Amino acid sequence: MKIEELPESFQDSVDISSPLQTQNATPSPETDLLTAALNAHASSTPTTNDGTTTPALPPALADIRQKTGAEILADLNTVPLFMTDLEENDGIEALKALAYEGTPAEVAQGFKERGNESFVEKSWRDAKEFYERGINVLLVEVRKRQAADKEEEEVVDEEEVKKEIKILEACLVNRAACHLELKNYRSCTLDCGSALRINPRNVKAFYRCSKALLALDRIVEADDACARGLAIDPDNKALQGVAKEIIKRNEIVAARKKKDLEQMEDAAISLVPEPTDPTSTLSFPTVLLYPLHLESDFIKAFNETEPLGHHLSYILPLPWDKSGEYTPMGVECYMETITGGLIKVGRKVPLLKVLSEGKVEIVDEVVKIFVVPKPKADGWIREFKMKKAAEKTSSG
Repeated sequence: MKIEELPESFQDSVDISSPLQTQNATPSPETDLLTAALNAHASSTPTTNDGTTTPALPPALADIRQKTGAEILADLNTVPLFMTDLEENDGIEALKALAYEGTPAEVAQGFKERGNESFVEKSWRDAKEFYERGINVLLVEVRKRQAADKEEEEVVDEEEVKKEIKILEACLVNRAACHLELKNYRSCTLDCGSALRINPRNVKAFYRCSKALLALDRIVEADDACARGLAIDPDNKALQGVAKEIIKRNEIVAARKKKDLEQMEDAAISLVPEPTDPTSTLSFPTVLLYPLHLESDFIKAFNETEPLGHHLSYILPLPWDKSGEYTPMGVECYMETITGGLIKVGRKVPLLKVLSEGKVEIVDEVVKIFVVPKPKADGWIREFKMKKAAEKTSSG
């Protein structure tokens, strides 16, 4: 392939760095880039081999040449596919109508049925989303009625309202079942509580609530929920099974608490190896608390020279941690301050350095350390602060 050198006159013949100058040309006002591009396209008249011009554009495209870039963008914004502003127009309203065709009860019922199908297939997350959509549809309808002008006399169909309430109750209980399968135990109890406010005799809500509370080792509350359900339906096999699980779990928890108490009876802050040895160091009885699972571990002697990571290395992973969330590198550790806040405890920091800052208070000669999985740490901290704020409000 031969590469020819461009002649020196090439820059003069085609000067791409300067605009073309024509005789008697007047400077045009500044335009936006889109308008400039469209005007340039409109002004060009390509020719064929015989010298004739190309056929004219169709009328719909030809009209664009007469509009500025801003006007074209405004036209595009009226088409749902290209919308950048959610203004009211017929196109978007039509899409809404297609998505939610029918009464609120019919739409919510449709979401509930799709949720049931996903639940049967054990697609817990998909089922939860469908139930949630059904709940939201009904909540929007409730807000509309509440926001209606009191002066306007709106005819309310009582039968339709009863139907909506029944569907809402079912969606809440079913979403609770999804939370239970996904191990979102707190969310499960909240949905059950909402369902029971609608219908205090909902046995399914009592069953699922008791299961979730049992998983959290809230034995007393689980027993109460189970007992209330059995009071309504004494022959309910599922609740009878939960009752047996509660009794069994209570025995295990009680035995563990007894063991912890026995270990702590002679546990105290001590100087090791000998109290009279000037080189001795302090050892502290320490409790590792796992607040998200209501579990704990007891360290009889946590020496002030040791970092927390030393103890985490042989305590973690935990026998009850089926999902593998608690690993030495997968947890965050915190201690409560004198003012009711939290400080983060690093795995490599010696206990003495943490205690010497004077922010942490040791109660009953026992050091308390909270251990939380990293992905859930932020949520637990928010909940901890909310509880402390509520305690201060109630005490004040």
